[in-house]
Amino acid sequence: MPELPEVETVRDGLERLVVGAVVREVEVFRDYSVRRHEGGPAGFSDQLRGRRLVAAARRGKYLWLPLAGERAGVEDAALLAHLGMSGQLLVRDPAVAGDWAHPHLRVRLHLDDAPSGARYLDFVDQRTFGHLSVTDLVPTPDGAPGGRGSDLAAVPEPVAHIGRDLLDPAFDAAATVAVLRRRRTGIKRALLDQTVTSGVGNIYADEALWRARLHYARATDRLRPVEVRRALEAATEVMTESLAQGGTSFDDLYVNVNGESGYFARGLAVYGREGEPCPRCGTPVRRDVFMNRSSFTCPVCQPRPRQGRW
Repeated sequence: MPELPEVETVRDGLERLVVGAVVREVEVFRDYSVRRHEGGPAGFSDQLRGRRLVAAARRGKYLWLPLAGERAGVEDAALLAHLGMSGQLLVRDPAVAGDWAHPHLRVRLHLDDAPSGARYLDFVDQRTFGHLSVTDLVPTPDGAPGGRGSDLAAVPEPVAHIGRDLLDPAFDAAATVAVLRRRRTGIKRALLDQTVTSGVGNIYADEALWRARLHYARATDRLRPVEVRRALEAATEVMTESLAQGGTSFDDLYVNVNGESGYFARGLAVYGREGEPCPRCGTPVRRDVFMNRSSFTCPVCQPRPRQGRW
């Protein structure tokens, strides 16, 4: 599942390459990829055709492109994308790359006036868990910017319940520490709760907790404020470093808008490294089953708690 750095890498590419473009035509090749749009494929196409992409914004793992102009009675709307496990937004110029179609192409937006000269914005999704929709924008409760890359005090309606992420300029660390310490859960479960703080997924939670020297089952209500803050700061550090390297790619399912993979997987300390030596102390990394996934820890640097929340 793409996490915050991967989604931010895509957002940055969209901002540079397609913001300012007008959607001339829309082709939906798989109806399921627009299943969250109430009007179905025809309504989805109608509400995009003729509208300008005016910004590229993100909150956590959600991306959206606010739309200018009125079309089919829709105002203050955005093209919302969730990449799911394998979704890709690819910016293509057939004059450079040739007029080919990806075998897992689900939706194609034909563009005019893109600053990069691109002609297509393609939504490619092998496993089809991702989706696109056109949705209304609603004001944020505090009136602050709705997400990274947008100075609009609004977010798409399906995103309104998602917490601000660690890279959001309006993120309130002190308030988040207080919220986490009131919860009766393990620290990793708390970090993965997208309603508290968004964008942290399994990979970066494991890496952050290793840096913070905290076991994933440490009870949040038993942690000191300084320990919770350390976990949040470690998550911020690891995602910032990953962002600088274009995100984490283990195969060709996550790529940026140009189809290129990120390189942060080479710098992971514990995730996916069962049995390999901890970079800090040399102890073999341990893997545990966690929420139908895996958690990777160093048994020495991150000792199991006596009163953990599993």
